[in-house]
Amino acid sequence: MKYPIVLTPTSDGNEYKVLVPDLPGCQTNSTSIDLALEKISETIKEHLTILTEYSEAIPNATAIANHQKDFPNAIWAVVDIDITPYLGKSHKINVTLPELLIKQIDDRVNKSESYKTRSGFIAQACMIELSK
Repeated sequence: MKYPIVLTPTSDGNEYKVLVPDLPGCQTNSTSIDLALEKISETIKEHLTILTEYSEAIPNATAIANHQKDFPNAIWAVVDIDITPYLGKSHKINVTLPELLIKQIDDRVNKSESYKTRSGFIAQACMIELSK
């Protein structure tokens, strides 16, 4: 899931406050933008782990435009986090799909490093559809 993050310089200008508007309470500080991106990725994973431990739903990412008015003059970035490990144990199910669709899915999986398996592709497509 691609979470927007916002970076705002601290009053002394030596650090950035980094937060994820779609994950209330998920924030960190950093001395550089590059380090901020690394730190916030780990912070998001820790935050999602805590949500999972308390059986809380994983919030969907929303567009940067939904938050811009709350953070004028901020620096925006997007961090891509694989939320699959935080969705619970996997279960095998039977799914019936047309042969051509299966071939198209397999072709996409083979050509893209974003998808490791057919199941991963289908799961990601379902998450996108469910977030609408």
